[in-house]
Amino acid sequence: MESEHTLPNFNLEGSRAIFMAEGSGGKPTLSLGRCMLRLLSDHLHNAKGMGVPSERGVSGEGFLARDIAFRNTAGAARGQAVALRVNADMAAVYRCAVEGHQDSLYAHSFRQFYRECAVSGTVDVVFGNAAAVLQACALVAGAPVPGQSNVLTAHSRSDPAQDTGFAVHSCTVEASPALLASGVSTRTFLGRPWGAYARSVVIESYLGPLVDRAGWTGWPGAEEGRSDTVYFGEYGNDGPGAGTDGRVSWAGYHEMEYDEAAQFAVDKFIYGDDWLGATSFPYDDGI
Repeated sequence: MESEHTLPNFNLEGSRAIFMAEGSGGKPTLSLGRCMLRLLSDHLHNAKGMGVPSERGVSGEGFLARDIAFRNTAGAARGQAVALRVNADMAAVYRCAVEGHQDSLYAHSFRQFYRECAVSGTVDVVFGNAAAVLQACALVAGAPVPGQSNVLTAHSRSDPAQDTGFAVHSCTVEASPALLASGVSTRTFLGRPWGAYARSVVIESYLGPLVDRAGWTGWPGAEEGRSDTVYFGEYGNDGPGAGTDGRVSWAGYHEMEYDEAAQFAVDKFIYGDDWLGATSFPYDDGI
C-alpha cells in the first residue's frame, strides 16, 4: 500500500478481468468478476448532485480489491471528492486505503464487505445505500474546513423495506495526524441520516476521544421526524468516545442488546457465508 500507482482512465468490460500493479512488498491486485471498472477523470454528478472530480467507480458483481490505495487529492477547495464508488454486489475489499476529503467512499448499493481497510476523510466519509460491513477497519477523521464537523457515515435508505445499512464492526475511530496537528476543536460524529430511513450501527469498536458525546447528528434541512425513522445503534464499544450517557435522545437511536446487534453480523446482514469464502479474504461471520 506504500507504492502509489496512477491508474489510467478506461472502461473495462468482460466476464473476467484482472488489473495488477507491481509494488514494493507485494503485487497490489484488482480483480473484476462480472463487472465493469470505470476510472473517470472528468467531473461527474452523483446522487448528491455535486461535481465529483477523479472518481473511481465499480459496477457489476464480484469485485475484489486487495492492497491498493484509492486516493482523491482534490482537497477541501473542490468540495466533494469521492475516491471510490462501488455499486457491485458481493464486493469485497481487503487491506486497502480509501482516502479523500469529503465523501471518500461511496458505498452506493448491493452487498459490500471491507476488511482491514483504512478509510479517511471529513464529511460523510462513507456514504450511500449499500448493505455494507466494515470489519477491522480504521475510520480516520481528517481536518475539515473551518466551521465543519466530521461525520463518518451517511446512509441514504429511503424505504424501510430496503435491507441496506452500514455496519461498523471491530473497527477503530481515530483522528488523522492533520486533525491532531490543527489544534482546532472539531466535532466528530459517528453518522447522520442522508435518507429518511438511514441505518448505521457501530459494534465492538474502539472509539477515540474525538467522538462527540452526542454520537450522531441530524441532516440539515431534513423533514420533521427523520430522527424517529432512522436506525442508529451502538453495541459493545470501548474507548474514551464510547460512553453513551450524552448520546442523542432520538427515537431512532438504540443502545442495542446482543440479539439486535447480531442482525448486523456478516453472516446475517450480507449473507457473507454464502460468498466471502470464495474471495480468500478473512472475515468474522458473527459478533
